[in-house]
Amino acid sequence: MKTDERGFYGLFGGAYIPEMLHTNIEELRLNYQQIIDQPEFQQEFRRLLKHYVGRPSPLYFAERLSEKYNTHIYLKREDLNHTGSHKINNTIGQILLAKALGKRRIIAETGAGQHGVATATVCALMGMDCVVHMGDTDVKRQMPNVLRMKMLGATVVPAMSGNRTLKDAGNEALRDWISHPDETHYLIGSVVGPHPFPDLVAQFQSVISEEIRWQLKEFTGSELPDYVMACIGGGSNAMGAFYHYIDEPGVKLVAVEAAGLGVDSGETAASIARGSVGIIQGARTMLMQDADGQIIEPYSISAGLDYPGIGPAHAYLHHIGRMQVLDATDKEALEAAFELTALEGIIPALESAHALAALPKLPFTTNDVVVVNISGRGDKDMETYIRYMQNDRNL
Repeated sequence: MKTDERGFYGLFGGAYIPEMLHTNIEELRLNYQQIIDQPEFQQEFRRLLKHYVGRPSPLYFAERLSEKYNTHIYLKREDLNHTGSHKINNTIGQILLAKALGKRRIIAETGAGQHGVATATVCALMGMDCVVHMGDTDVKRQMPNVLRMKMLGATVVPAMSGNRTLKDAGNEALRDWISHPDETHYLIGSVVGPHPFPDLVAQFQSVISEEIRWQLKEFTGSELPDYVMACIGGGSNAMGAFYHYIDEPGVKLVAVEAAGLGVDSGETAASIARGSVGIIQGARTMLMQDADGQIIEPYSISAGLDYPGIGPAHAYLHHIGRMQVLDATDKEALEAAFELTALEGIIPALESAHALAALPKLPFTTNDVVVVNISGRGDKDMETYIRYMQNDRNL
C-alpha cells in the first residue's frame, strides 16, 4: 500500500512540519525510494537481514495454544531476531539509507527501548554516532534496555516533558533534528511522523508478511490465513504483518490497541476507540485529543504502546473498514502473556501480549488459520511480570 504523491493514505498522512525541517524532509522524500530500489541497496539489506539479524524468523505452529482456542494458531517469531524484536528490520534499512544520504549522526525516539536498542546496534555496526531520546518514565521502567543502549555506545537522553513517555521522546527527537539538520538522520521507529517515514518504515517491515506467505504455504498449502493479528501503538509490527495481505480481502486484519485500565477509564492508549482525526508529530491521523485539539496523555502498562496516536496508514485501513481494531486492558495482556508462557514456553513482550489477549474475543472456527505476530520477547518486561506474580496476579 503506497501513499499518493503528497504522502497521503486517503485522508491521512502528509507532512505537517516546521520550516526548519523542510530541507531534511524534502531530501528524504526525493531520494528514499530511488535509493531503496537500487539492486545494491536491496542486496546489502537482504544480506544483513539474513546473516546479522537471523532472518527469516520462524513461523511456529502453537499446538497447545491452538487446542485451547480450538483453531490453528501460528506465531510469527519476531522475538527471535537479533536484539529481540521486529525493530531491527527497520533500523537495518534506515541505517543503510542514512549512509547513502551521507549522514553520520543518528537520532531516535524509543518507548519500550526495543527501537532504541536496535538503533544503537546498527549505529555500532556502521560506526555512527547515536543519540536516543526516551521518556524519563520509560527510562525507569525499561532499565535493562537503557543499559544495553549505553553498552552499545548510544547516548540516552531522558525526555522530561508531558507524561515522559513515547510521545514526549518523539517531540524531543524532532527538536534535536531541528537543531542539527545537516549531519543528522532521524531514524523513526514506527509508521508515524511526516511523509515519507510511514511509507519507508512500512517497506522495511514488510519482510514480515513477505515471509509469512511462503512459510504458511509450507505448513498449509496456502499463503493466505483467515486472520493476521498484531498489537498496535504506532503500528510498525502490525504494518509489517499486514503489508502483503492488504489486497487480499479474504484475510482478516486485526489490530489490538492498549486499553490500559479500560477504554472509558481515562487511563488508556486506545487511539481508535477514544481518538479523533488530528495532527501529531507531522502527520494527520487518529489520536487522543480534547475539544481544543490538545493531546490527551496516554497510559498503558506497555511502554511500547503508550502513545496517543496511530500511524496514518492504519488510520486509513480502519477508516475504510479493511482493518478490525480490538483492545486489551493491562490485566488482559498480562494474563495472555502468562498463558502463552505456560502453554508454549514463550515469554512475549507486553506489547505482543496485547495481540494474544484478543484471541478469546474472536469467533474462530475449527478450520481457521490464525497468524499472531509476536513482535518482541519479554526479557525487558520481567520486572513487571515478577511484580504481577508477587501480587498473586492481581493489578
